[in-house]
Amino acid sequence: MNSKLISPRFLTLAGMILVAAIIRLLPHWPNFTPIGAMALFGGAYFSKKYLAFVVPFLAMFLTDLVLGFHATMWAVYLSFGLIVVIGMLMINKVKLSNVFLASVTASVLFFVVTNFAMWTVGGIYSPDLKGLLACYAAAIPFFHYTLLGDLFFAGIMFGAFEIAKSKLPVLAKVKA
Repeated sequence: MNSKLISPRFLTLAGMILVAAIIRLLPHWPNFTPIGAMALFGGAYFSKKYLAFVVPFLAMFLTDLVLGFHATMWAVYLSFGLIVVIGMLMINKVKLSNVFLASVTASVLFFVVTNFAMWTVGGIYSPDLKGLLACYAAAIPFFHYTLLGDLFFAGIMFGAFEIAKSKLPVLAKVKA
């Protein structure tokens, strides 16, 4: 493996994403997970764009091997990839307002995409506008957990890395 890839910054970023992914395996409220934060964090901090996708996706996939897969996993991974892009575009400069706005946007995107997928698999909701609206309405009670989870974990991940960068200048060197 390329020694330039294995920098202290890369190891720290990848390690933080892996720890966040492992947190998914612990008991938690429905949808209160670090999924959105992992994707935003990777998108914001990895300068090599392929790593912004590969590292969070690999961490997510490894925990999904434990948690299991379902019929709408394609929508979860699609949302996850789009949230990485949000991290790349919305968090050019890490500041509270950017992380907050990106987290809220990520939560809404995840809600819209994954619940649309739930409607498309059929069987639960009628295949019309009424069924789609019923699907979204049924998911509303879970949205606040997604939003709070994204805000909480993004705050921890971004805050911890910014503090670490201030204490360890080697982490501020952008190579990963």
